[in-house]
Amino acid sequence: MVITKTEIKITQKPDLSINLGKLRLKNPITTASGTFGYADEFQDFVDVSSIGAIVTKGITLKPRKGNPQPRLKELRNGMINSIGLENIGINAFIEKKLPILQEKDITFIVNVAGFALEEYIKIASICETNGIKAIELNVSCPNVKEGCLEFGTSSEILYRLVSMVKEIFTGTVIVKLTPNVTDPVPLAISIEKAGADAISAINTVRGLDVSVSFENGRLTKKLLKGGMSGPAIKPVALNYINTISHEINIPVIGMGGIMHFNDMLEFIAVGSTAIQIGTANFTYPGIAGDLIESLEQFLINNNIPSYENLIKGV
Repeated sequence: MVITKTEIKITQKPDLSINLGKLRLKNPITTASGTFGYADEFQDFVDVSSIGAIVTKGITLKPRKGNPQPRLKELRNGMINSIGLENIGINAFIEKKLPILQEKDITFIVNVAGFALEEYIKIASICETNGIKAIELNVSCPNVKEGCLEFGTSSEILYRLVSMVKEIFTGTVIVKLTPNVTDPVPLAISIEKAGADAISAINTVRGLDVSVSFENGRLTKKLLKGGMSGPAIKPVALNYINTISHEINIPVIGMGGIMHFNDMLEFIAVGSTAIQIGTANFTYPGIAGDLIESLEQFLINNNIPSYENLIKGV
């Protein structure tokens, strides 16, 4: 009897793992920087160690208080944030947070933010010294006055930055790109040429919330400028990833409004090797765990032995 493909049944759980450079993920579901704290804050909602990787809050060389209030506004289909990279700084992270991540066997990626190229290099060097396996270069945060976004819109500066980081950091280097450019392709190509292991996209879209009131015969306003995220930006993210994925050979980690499993499949279909969950973590803190279960069941139902087999077929 000849066994046809449709008659083959998976007899064991499918393999969900995937590589990002030297970093091996248990599965392709990761959490976006700034939406999952330092991981331990979410342990009551999900088995954090089961997630493919946690991307930490953006870490700067020195601690930052971030922007003054108000700095967060919920929208009908997303949110605007102007947090301004509030964080404890790299030294406090190494002292207080790194031991927790290591003790709980959590796969993590350190999001690195700087206000000068030298700051990125210093943080990357500290990460290398402390055995950190992966970093994500934040060159796309729109909520600070200096650094980050101004580096992420120049192909030349990106090439220089990634090249310098690769000289001193031996782990996986991911670069987080901004959607706030006319053409992302030159940026993606320069990053790949400089030796980056992966690209994550997209960061938040520049937005403005306007609160108006009418008092004493005058229309008054309060403005909140920041980065917009959530389902409203999903079409922008899908178009961005579809555009760059045809021009580069390194993996793309897709994000931007993923709220359900079908959203994840859409990102995979346009070229994402892995995905990041952002805004959804605030409204549904257990979503990462549910997506892992949904992916596993999807592969079983469709007789696909591994996640790698799924993305190879795209």
